[in-house]
Amino acid sequence: MEDATGERGIGGIGGIVLDGNEYTVEQSYFRNKYKVYDANGSLVLKSKQKMMKMKEEFPFFDPDGNVVFRVKARNILDVSGDYVLTEEGSDEPILVLSKNFTFFHHRWTIKRPDGTVLAEVASRSAVLEALRSLVDVLSFIPHKYSITTPDGEPIGEIAGQFSIRDRYHIRIDSPGTVSNTALVVGAIAIDALEGN
Repeated sequence: MEDATGERGIGGIGGIVLDGNEYTVEQSYFRNKYKVYDANGSLVLKSKQKMMKMKEEFPFFDPDGNVVFRVKARNILDVSGDYVLTEEGSDEPILVLSKNFTFFHHRWTIKRPDGTVLAEVASRSAVLEALRSLVDVLSFIPHKYSITTPDGEPIGEIAGQFSIRDRYHIRIDSPGTVSNTALVVGAIAIDALEGN
């Protein structure tokens, strides 16, 4: 079993191993609170954004409500910086999410702490992202992201759905050097940090 960084190890992150290829993520109506379901409809992970924090923070919980890991901004009020994934009870980074935004394109990288890029998550429509920045009503159009290796080989996609609450699917065809658990966690953090 591979760990989050793609190396052989205990598997998963914080004891959570997501080895399926499809997941559905549902966001609550009024705040960044998420539930992740596997292809069988079983709850596998939960998260919620901590409010009123100087550093953005997202604890992740197992289905029983135990905190298993966190995504946290490296710096206070970090608009364009890195977000670090750590297991609960440890300050050692497992993965780093870095954003690289332009007016036309939103791109994230999932990296090891040493800077090695494992995967990239990028918005699929440059034109739509630009229009969303200008016209608020277009923010209701579901987002779509492609997930690729650093060489541009497809790994999977994150695709939003039209629904009353924010709902999207994560499909992982070939995780490459990054675990499915890390890709799902990254997708949720990206959704919350982009305010989708």
